Amino acid sequence: MDYGYVRVSAVDQNISRQMIEMLDRKIEKKRIYVDKQSGKDFKRPQYISLIKKLKKGDLLYIKSIDRLGRNYNEILEQWRILTKEKEVDVVVIDMPLLDTRLGKDLMGTFIADIVLQVLSFVAQNERENIKIRQAEGIRAAKLNGVVFGRPIIAAPENFPQVIREWKMGRISANEAAIRCNMSIATFYRRLREYRGK
Repeated sequence: MDYGYVRVSAVDQNISRQMIEMLDRKIEKKRIYVDKQSGKDFKRPQYISLIKKLKKGDLLYIKSIDRLGRNYNEILEQWRILTKEKEVDVVVIDMPLLDTRLGKDLMGTFIADIVLQVLSFVAQNERENIKIRQAEGIRAAKLNGVVFGRPIIAAPENFPQVIREWKMGRISANEAAIRCNMSIATFYRRLREYRGK
């Protein structure tokens, strides 16, 4: 059986490029496993399901090695599991040297192992560079005054009066929050802060 594995790092990222590659190879949609999460490890539900499904002699297509994962040691370990334990052939579409159907002799295996190690290193290195660039971007944004997170909703001027009415039982907590134009959780948060003062 032929299978495909597709991965993007986030739910809002597009899988169409990878899906086209799989469908071009006549892989049935029901045998294409898709994960929308980080490649930092292999704790991905569809990947786990795929591994359980694969049997000796099956063929697995992956668009590029970084779609399999971005952790050097774990990529090498998963490759070993796929090719040695499960005895599955793997084709990395973007890297023809990583096609386990070819070159099953010692030289072919040696070359494939070297290419796999280089590409796995590059995948992890890119993941680490992404984290560094992200941290640099956040730092630069903060220096430019960008505030992350939800905006802080300040207590309105009538807050002490609303609290008095709520304490006296004249209004409910929900009504108090509505009068203050905030959610009930924010109302209680501002109440704790108010009492702390």
